[in-house]
Amino acid sequence: MGLINLITLGALLATQGIANATNKNEVVVYTSVDDVFARPIAELFQKKTGIEVKLVTDTEETKSTGILNRLIAEKTRPQADVFWSGDPIRAAILKSKGVSAPYLSPEAKTIPKEYSDSQGYWIGFSARARVLLINTDKMTKDTEPNSVYDLANPKFSGLGCIANPLFGTTSMHAAAIFSTLGDEKAKAFFEGLLKNKVKVLSSNGEVRRQVSNGNCGFGVVDTDDAFEAIHDKKPVKAIFADEKGLGSLLVPNAAVLIKDAPHIGNAKKFIDFILSSEVEKKLAESDAAQIPLRSNVPVPKHVRSLASIKVMQVDFTKLAIQLESLSQGYLKDWVNRSQK
Repeated sequence: MGLINLITLGALLATQGIANATNKNEVVVYTSVDDVFARPIAELFQKKTGIEVKLVTDTEETKSTGILNRLIAEKTRPQADVFWSGDPIRAAILKSKGVSAPYLSPEAKTIPKEYSDSQGYWIGFSARARVLLINTDKMTKDTEPNSVYDLANPKFSGLGCIANPLFGTTSMHAAAIFSTLGDEKAKAFFEGLLKNKVKVLSSNGEVRRQVSNGNCGFGVVDTDDAFEAIHDKKPVKAIFADEKGLGSLLVPNAAVLIKDAPHIGNAKKFIDFILSSEVEKKLAESDAAQIPLRSNVPVPKHVRSLASIKVMQVDFTKLAIQLESLSQGYLKDWVNRSQK
């Protein structure tokens, strides 16, 4: 066989290999949601459909940011089909970077529109909320805080802790504070945290651990972290803060279709599944203790319904823009100063 024919045959075999790789009955899902919560849902989808789910998760310390950067780096040669984001901010950033594609899932019709991108680049579903986790051995009902802004109150000096605001839901919360208070008041609040000796920890999980063992009197975490501590019978309780003020920040999950996804048909099927009422119900009943966005999905006793929560009003797209600026500017400098 001549050299030209060998080259042609080699190219044909390589092309067939690529086609076979992309035609597998699978879906590749990147997620910033904790593996312990995401994997049972992925396994249920696999059982129902026969489609193999390849789940790629993030670390606790770089939650959301690590996967986000990977998706951006893979933009020209996408490896993922779906991004299951633990918050809508990262989803909005992917839209701005041209990494995602619009998909108007039929399941989205019964989800309140304010929790999704109007063009379908990401769709919000089951949510967590940002809450105060309080150590009941260190603080009584008469002395406990009831606002996120109590972190900067001199009355609670040395007692509070938060996760690093450059990562995860704490970064979204920081952007929401800047959005609602304005730059001047928000910066004054963050400077107040430094003066009040608020501990800046590696993750929400670490905040949960430090409050649970009494090293911090209180901290700000997500509702799933709070439920885990309560479930483990730690001396803690959770408070939905600022119910007479700005309200609690709601953090929906977001389903994102990746542009030029290798398995686009299976990707849409997976998105339809995780947006379903069935999955919202399962996430509410699981240790994730998530809040369904649909009003007709029943919730267990330990989960607050969406209707019972005063929700902080934010624009997720604007938060994404603000967060990118803050992460490279003020917040980056603030974190550096907090560690000195």
